[in-house]
Amino acid sequence: MTVDNGAVGDLAKEMAQARWRRRADFFRRLLSHRSFVIGLCLFGLIVFLAIFADLLAPFDPNKNDYRNILAPPSAAHWLGTDGFGRDILSRIVHGTRVSLRIGIVVVITTGVLGTFIGTFAGYVRWTDTFVMRIMDGLMAFPGVLLAIALAAALGPSEINAIIALTVTFTPRTARVVRASVLVVQRQPYVEAAIAAGAGHARIIFRYILANALSPLIVQLTFVFAVSILAEAILSFLGVGPPPPLPSLGNIIAEGRAYVQEASWISFFPGVAIACAVLGLNLMGDGLRDVIDPRLRNVREAG
Repeated sequence: MTVDNGAVGDLAKEMAQARWRRRADFFRRLLSHRSFVIGLCLFGLIVFLAIFADLLAPFDPNKNDYRNILAPPSAAHWLGTDGFGRDILSRIVHGTRVSLRIGIVVVITTGVLGTFIGTFAGYVRWTDTFVMRIMDGLMAFPGVLLAIALAAALGPSEINAIIALTVTFTPRTARVVRASVLVVQRQPYVEAAIAAGAGHARIIFRYILANALSPLIVQLTFVFAVSILAEAILSFLGVGPPPPLPSLGNIIAEGRAYVQEASWISFFPGVAIACAVLGLNLMGDGLRDVIDPRLRNVREAG
């Protein structure tokens, strides 16, 4: 039996072109989704501020200027100053960097741990009950309260805030991954790979996780949004990154004593948090609609 190398090459070329067409169609539908585009613009603005904080901040965020204490928004200080004369705009710009850094690390650690736990519980079925009951036990506590308790027990620092948020959000990610694994491993192509003698590592990474990636990405966008909000809550309560390191939460907390006479101290960082969280939620909604159009059709029908 002879193999036509030309035919094989043409088939491989057609398959590659088909993959590119699917990817191009995915990004076309994503960029035509109004919610996703609005969310991308909002969150992109926050990311832009964080990346170029050193260039965009007009003043040192921790420099005290006692001649301009509680100065209202003006040409010199666009968003006013706080009780120590520090420029609010500069502190917000640098605070977005801290909040995004914590959110990104939480997303990475939550994604890795949640994927490992969910895959292990879903693939190695005899461990499912034991592992998921532990996850259910952690999920029994309200997420923010659990994060506050852990951060308070560990002490106020950026690392401890990351640990507390990771422990809080990993069970939810693990449940999403586990559900996807249970569905995917019953698909015919996985059963065919098992029948062909494929190893466990190949089945997990090549077939199961590759096809469970979409719901995981959507879940992590929401984890990112909630992490930024939860970090602000921890910092507001004094168990997040400690001052003088500026984060959006502790900037709001510093403005509590001046709400009546200098409301801009808390108002503008609150707007920054709202933009970041809203942007990520809109992006997550857009991703979910594009990945699974059935959800969009159900919402529209309802």
